[in-house]
Amino acid sequence: MCGRYFIDDSPELRPIIEAMNRSPLASLFRQNAELVSRGEIRPTDTAPVIASSRSGNRAVFPMKWGFTGRTLLINAKTETAAIRPTFRDAWASHRCIVPASGYYEWEHLTANDGKRKTGGKYALWPRGASVTWLCGLYRIEQGLPCYVILTREPCEGIRFLHDRMPLMLPDGYVDEWIRPDRDPAEVIKAAQTDIQYQKVGAAANEAYYGTLLS
Repeated sequence: MCGRYFIDDSPELRPIIEAMNRSPLASLFRQNAELVSRGEIRPTDTAPVIASSRSGNRAVFPMKWGFTGRTLLINAKTETAAIRPTFRDAWASHRCIVPASGYYEWEHLTANDGKRKTGGKYALWPRGASVTWLCGLYRIEQGLPCYVILTREPCEGIRFLHDRMPLMLPDGYVDEWIRPDRDPAEVIKAAQTDIQYQKVGAAANEAYYGTLLS
């Protein structure tokens, strides 16, 4: 799954954050909550998201993370999004990209008594990528957009952490994903599977962020 991701103050992400703050929707969201543009992004936060504008061009919007219902939905399975009533319309024509520096996952372990427990926290991102482009779906709730992040089966290298991972695309496929006339089932064939990870801790954080900023 993807329950946390993070945004660094990087040259690649800075224009996206600035575009979100200029959006006409920004003032509407600020009536109830702050826009989150740095650090760890959590469910119900409002953060920058890329989607197709009414004119068909790439644009940045503030959106709230999570579809509301009986429970808050923050993820959607790529394998079933096209047929599930909650997600099928968005899968067909309301796809978005969630820009990030990477995402967080907690190792899932089995204790001696057979019970599941949570292990260490890891930061993950596509190998060699300066920006992590998370695939999402969006819809309008009470006049404002909200989004979920799509997940898929994990690649072998990170299967020890969790049985799901977010769907991520290379930079060159961002526009392809958000175009309503594109077949999402074709675009996801380019999904990234070479994923780097770093255990999060005082020393690990220093090494990780040093790599990003070097």
